Amino acid sequence: MFNFHRNHKVLVIMSVGGFLLLSILIGVVPAYQMQNTEPLPNQEPLTELERTGLNIYISEGCVACHSQQVRNIEMDKVWGNRPSMPSDYYYTKKRLDIWRQSPSLLGSERTGPDLTNVGLRQPIADWHLLHLYNPRTVVSESIMPAYPWLFEIKNSDKLTDDDKVVPVPEQFFNTPGKKVVAGEGAAALVAYLQSLKQPEIPGEMHKPFIPAREKSPLTANERPDPDNAGKSINRPDGKQIYNSTCAACHQPTGKGITGAFPPLTGSQIVNNEDPTMLIKIILQGYDARTDYGVMPGFADQLTDAEIAAITTHERSSWGNDAPAVTVEQVTKVRDEVMNAQTP
Repeated sequence: MFNFHRNHKVLVIMSVGGFLLLSILIGVVPAYQMQNTEPLPNQEPLTELERTGLNIYISEGCVACHSQQVRNIEMDKVWGNRPSMPSDYYYTKKRLDIWRQSPSLLGSERTGPDLTNVGLRQPIADWHLLHLYNPRTVVSESIMPAYPWLFEIKNSDKLTDDDKVVPVPEQFFNTPGKKVVAGEGAAALVAYLQSLKQPEIPGEMHKPFIPAREKSPLTANERPDPDNAGKSINRPDGKQIYNSTCAACHQPTGKGITGAFPPLTGSQIVNNEDPTMLIKIILQGYDARTDYGVMPGFADQLTDAEIAAITTHERSSWGNDAPAVTVEQVTKVRDEVMNAQTP
């Protein structure tokens, strides 16, 4: 019917027609459907600084290696509490200018981890700054490129109160009298990354995270409850929770990062027979050492059972030898902390 080899006009018309059809189906129709999308009730719009960081995120090509989409499959559950939906992108679909639509942030590659919930997974600004300056400072096996042009090198005697000094370990920056300072671009990009927190949906979700997979009645981390025949109790895996929550800063070896995050190996707080201080630090955070970055609290992110599992793992690993921590101990400390905060 169509002789593409002899009639170049037909070839051109079909090529242009196919291009237009695909453009409408892939670009125009989804954009039209998104016009009816509304933000979630708990969703916050981007601040001016965070939007500047978003533009830097795009211009530096971060989307080439990082996705921002949680799929409803088992392997994606680590990236968010639920699958992504159109409303999640409501505040990032703003046009760049009259000619350019905002780039898609969903991404198609995960050379690096998904960033949908990175603001909750890694809320520490110093960690992000170190990661941008040289990713190997916090993740030794990282293949991510460094972004030193987002930082400045300043003389120590020329620093001002507004300068954000990055605690780069000596093996990565050892120039006497000089300090690495976060530039405006680095500060904006970190602000954007910290804003990436998956909004919660009000009420209970009617569909499970992975509809096609039913939860086993007895998982690998559950054991029979000796006090209740026929029932089971959930025992969280302390090592797994530590690796997903704490290891980015304190490292999988517990040695921390010199000048940035303190070591847990041999720590008096970790090895103290009374774990109260260690539990309080995990619940409330810690900002008492000028030599290290600020640690946020995890009271809203971790259950008492998970904190008990983490502290027990820390107190029994890397040469540490201290008694295990019970859920009851964590609950008692949490109640004391909450009562102290109540006016």
